[in-house]
This record gives sequence, structure tokens and C-alpha cells, in this order.
Amino acid sequence: MKIGCLVMAAGNARRFQENKLAAEYRGKSLIRRALEAVPKGLFDRVLVVTQYPQIAALAGEFGFEALENKHPDYGISHTICLGTKALSDCDAILYLVSDQPLLTRGSVEKVVHTWQENPGFIVGAAYSGKRGNPCIFPRAFFPELLALREDHGGNVVIRAHPERLLTVEIPQKELTDVDTPQALADLDKA
Repeated sequence: MKIGCLVMAAGNARRFQENKLAAEYRGKSLIRRALEAVPKGLFDRVLVVTQYPQIAALAGEFGFEALENKHPDYGISHTICLGTKALSDCDAILYLVSDQPLLTRGSVEKVVHTWQENPGFIVGAAYSGKRGNPCIFPRAFFPELLALREDHGGNVVIRAHPERLLTVEIPQKELTDVDTPQALADLDKA
């Protein structure tokens, strides 16, 4: 089976007041941490969708593909649409947000391996049953992902098919996302 990974790195980060993916945690930018969480050799293709030329260049340094999102103001659905279309030759796509700096390769591997054992399901990372990111969607859900609009993400599809969701427990701190400078400062308390 051909598995793709879509790294979503195009948002405007309004609450952060600047490009939060360039913000650093323990000496590394959030986007570098996200790209380092992608296990080498696990995916047939890794695509980074971004509006930022410096992130596209960094994707290249990792050997990943990059695709420009010229309309990040359309919301996350546009990033999902661009990436899903570009990776439509895959049997499944793992959707990875770029603002979870504590996410590890091991947890990403757990999500993918669980999907490989259950390829008819959507598989998402969770803690105590509460789902977070990343999530992997099989090809059967691509049409619904492509139909998303505005700032609606994969949660819409998951809510429409709760019986098709499996969760994989990972440490709670790895699910922590960073939406504000204060949230970044508080990471060490997670």
C-alpha cells in the first residue's frame, strides 16, 4: 500500500501574531520539529503544503516535496484540498499539523502501523480516548476531505463516520499544540 504524509504548514497563525512555525522551542523551529517527527522510510511520499518559501526550502533539505498554498486565507480546508489532490495516488494520507512540537516519530509510527493493520479505518492519535493529531485517512475518505470548506478540517469527516475511527494512545504532552506565544512558553509545563 502506498502511504502519503501531508505536513500542513500554511496557516496565518493570527493568534500567534507572526509565523509561529518559525518560532523556536529548545533551539529548533516548530516546523523543523514537525519535519523531524516524520519517520524516514515510512511514507512513499511526504508533501509539505506552505505559503512560506523558507519552509518549502526546509522541506527540500529533508528530501520532502513542497507545494505552495497561495490562498492560506481560505482556511485549513484549502491546504487539505491541495495536499489531498497532490497525493491522490496514495492509498492513505497521514495529515500532520506543524504546531505540535512535542510529537515524536514513534507516535507517528504507531498511528501508521495501526492503520496498516486496519486499512478500512481512519486512525488518529489520542490520549485517554480524546482524539488529536495526526490522523490517517484511507482513500475512501478523500472525496469528503476534498469537499471541506473554509476553516473546517478532518474533524468534520471523522464526526460523520464515528464508527470508522480507531484511536492510538500516545502521551498527552505530544498532543499539545501551540497557538499563542504563551502556549509556547508553557510547553515545559505540559
